[in-house]
This record gives sequence, structure tokens and C-alpha cells, in this order.
Amino acid sequence: MQRFFNTAGPTITADHYHIDLLHRLDWEEIQHLIASKRYFVLHAPRQTGKTSTLLAIMKELNASGRYACAYANIEAAQAARGDETQGIPTACDAMVDAIARYAKAPALAEWYRTTKPETEPQHLLTRVLTHWAEVSDKPTVLLLDEVDALVGDTLISLLRQIRAGYAQRPDFFPQSIILCGVRDVRDYRMHQEGAEVITGGSAFNIKAESLRMGNFTQQETRTLWLQHTEATGQIFDEAIFAELWEDTKGQPWLVNALGYEITWKNREARDRSRHISLVDYQQAREQLIYSRATHLDQLTDKLKEPRVHAVISSLLTSEDEDNISQIKVDDLQYVEDLGLITVRPSVKISNRIYQEVIPRELTWPTQVMIANQEQAWYINADHSLNINKLLQAFQQFFREHSDSWSEGFDYKEAAPQLLMQAFLQRIINGGGRISREYGLGRKRTDLFIEWPLNPELGMYGALQRVVIELKILRGSLDAVIEKGLEQVTDYTQRVGADETHLVIFDRNPAAPWDQKIWQRQADFQNKTIHIWGA
Repeated sequence: MQRFFNTAGPTITADHYHIDLLHRLDWEEIQHLIASKRYFVLHAPRQTGKTSTLLAIMKELNASGRYACAYANIEAAQAARGDETQGIPTACDAMVDAIARYAKAPALAEWYRTTKPETEPQHLLTRVLTHWAEVSDKPTVLLLDEVDALVGDTLISLLRQIRAGYAQRPDFFPQSIILCGVRDVRDYRMHQEGAEVITGGSAFNIKAESLRMGNFTQQETRTLWLQHTEATGQIFDEAIFAELWEDTKGQPWLVNALGYEITWKNREARDRSRHISLVDYQQAREQLIYSRATHLDQLTDKLKEPRVHAVISSLLTSEDEDNISQIKVDDLQYVEDLGLITVRPSVKISNRIYQEVIPRELTWPTQVMIANQEQAWYINADHSLNINKLLQAFQQFFREHSDSWSEGFDYKEAAPQLLMQAFLQRIINGGGRISREYGLGRKRTDLFIEWPLNPELGMYGALQRVVIELKILRGSLDAVIEKGLEQVTDYTQRVGADETHLVIFDRNPAAPWDQKIWQRQADFQNKTIHIWGA
């Protein structure tokens, strides 16, 4: 059977292209922590390869003959919420099944059936792990996955029962336990009745290390895709790899999903003698984004969390870097742990696809609900987009609806930029492509539109290239225009656009609309730039 790019569930090395799982982390360090009888945390964003890595660790430890190791996913206990009388037994059920299966300890399951009914939930987990350590002829190692899916008293009880047995390791408790999830244990926040929020750090202060699984490196990203070439002989255009890196920055699910999209979802590419071009890649990228796949849907769901909102809203509005000082350090670290941002060398959305997806998803309801705007209205006889007509229509739409529609946005701080992008996306979807650049301290959002001039050739043929820069009016209009002309010209030259527009939003509620809505042109560095007020 031919291998393929994996986009769902753990990696099966016989079926999937993959990077050696134990090489994606410091395997020597993990071996040292286990040998040193440490309890520690392994965390990474969703669909980064955590489960696959834990399974590989278990296989390697058991194969070594030195340990009895078991992997258990305890996510099912999430359904109990804060009810530890239901949650702890559910978690213990998963652990006992895993130990019986992976550590070859079927007798534990029989012992558990008689012990469970007579043991209080607040002691059950400790008893299970103690018994396993006592009867095992090797030191025991437990890998617990999806720990941070648990909440409230269930999570508190689990952490405290593990902590209670810690001093008895390795003879009467596991030699080493790895807790795995999206978040570090310091970000486990558990509300307990009659008490303030308890953090995971205080409930589990025996943690020795917190290891974070990273993305693929640029070389690993390339190596993974070239496994397809090695297996099938199908060639990728060399220009694809630079775009693949910028689009994903090695995020494993994105790298695999794009690979699957371009080599299988694209039916023409199933002919392995067909070379895959950069345009094929760009179309696959757009299809992936437009599909609103589960991974991307989960990512945008996180945007509703208050801790995430505080960070992402500053990025979307491209505000001054001083604003980041108002954000709690823990929140910034939390959003980075989710994989949404990177903080070095500066705070920004972690890759180009996320940068595209976040504003698209935030404006999706708006896109589908905008009425009386059809693509055909803005197409010239030569099939080009009439950008002037499009922006005039947006000015009128913004005048009539900005107040009511902006109230519908979770991210009201970025409402003008998001509303503009929703309006444009509705027109561009199904024809051309919009790329976005924004980020903390830029004080602008740059939109780059590519539109096919030959409908038959589509994105393979000649393209109309348009830059639209969005700015918020702060201070003098003349000063904002002067700075905007410089910025938008630089961006235009960088992307090779043929047409340039600067849109300035006046957010002063006291200013009349007749003062806000205007249009003019300016010549700057031998180029005509269209300037719009909104």
C-alpha cells in the first residue's frame, strides 16, 4: 500500500509519511528524566504529534526491557466536568485498560474490578498506580494524554492523588509519569467551590520539567514532502518549498494537510507522472483554507477565549507595541502554547495560513450575510476587477451598516479592518485571492489582491495585482496620509502590484459621515495612489 500524508489521528509509520517521532524532541533528555524518577509535562498545540510521540516513547521504553510503560488517554473523564465521583473512576478505567494492554498486566484488570466498588474516588487513582507498581517486575512509567481536558475537582483530585504517591516511587508508585496536553500544567486553572482559582502549578508542584514539542524545522518540512517524491516519483516545483515554509512554519497538521490536498484531493495530481506546480500549490492552499477543516475550526474557536482575545485583538488592530505591556505574561505564554502566535523576535501570528484564517473566520458570518453584492457587478469588460467601483460600494455599505455590523464582531477593536475584509472576501471568493499582512506595531493592515484576467486560465494566466492598505485615523489626517503613502508604496513595490489604494478609517463617533466619506488621488514616487476615507 502506498503511504500518504496523515491529517487525522496518530501517525502509523507503515501508512504515513513521517519524521522520526523521537527525533522531534530531546529523546536523551526524556530518557534522563525517566531514569532520574522525574514527573514532567510534555505539551504542544493540537495536532502537532503529541499522541504519536507518546506512543513512540512507550514502544521504545517497552522494547528496551527496562520499564513497564503504558499510554492512556483520559479525555473521556472530561464529560464528568468537576464531578470527581464520576471523573476519577472514568480516568482510572482508561488507565487500567491501557496498563493491561500495553504493559501486559491483565491481572490488574481483575484486581480493579473488585477494588473499584469499595474505594472512594479520592483514593482510587492512588490505589491503582500503587498496585501496578507493587506487582510489576519492572519500574513502571505512565504516559497520560489529554490531562488538560479535565476540569474542576476532577483535575484537582487527579493531580493531588499523583502527588500523594510521588514519595513512594518507584517501588510503590510509578517511577515516572508524563502529563501531556495542549497547555503546560501552570495554565491548568481549576475553579473549586468556596475557593479562588487553583492553578496546576500549585496542585502539582512535583513537576521537574515542562517540555514543549515544536513544529517541524524547515528541513524536516521539506524532507516530509520529498518522501512522497521518493515513494511515487512525482516531482514538486522547487518554488513550492519556500511558500510551504512561510505558510506553515512547520506546523505539522498544516504541512500534512497541504500535502494531502495537493497530492490526493487534487484529482489530476493522482497521475504521478504529472509534475506539481506552484500554482497547484497555491490552489491547494486556498482550498484548504476555504474548507474550514476541523483543525482550522478548532483554532478559531479558541479566539473566543478572553485570554486569547486580549492578545489577538492587539495583533489584528496593528496597534503600538506599548499595548502588549498591558497583556498578562501568562496570557501571552498561553496563546503561544496554543500555537497561535510566536513571541520571538517579535509577537506575531505564528504562520501565514493562520494569519489568513483568523480574520476570515472572524468575519465568516458577515461574509455570508452581506446582501445585494454580486461579483459580476464589479467585473470590467476585460475581466479585470473595478476596484474603484468596489471601494465606492464599500464606502456606502460602511456608512449604512458599520455601527450595527461592528456590534456583531467579537473583536470590536478591529471592526473596520474586519468589515472591509469581509466585504472584499465575498467578492473575491471563487475567483481570485487575498493575502494579508498585519501585526503588532505596524499601524496598518495590508491587503494584496490577485485576480485572474483570463477566466479560462484562471490563476495560471495573467493576473491583476492590487494593494489596499487600511489605516486608522489618529491625529492629523495629513500626517496619516503622508505616512500611509510611504508605507503603501513600499508594500506595492515589494509585491509587484499594478494598482494601489489607501483606506483611512475615522473612528470618531462625533464626526459626520459627510466628513468621513471622501476620495482623492496623490502622486507619490511617480505612482498614482487612490486614497479613500471611511
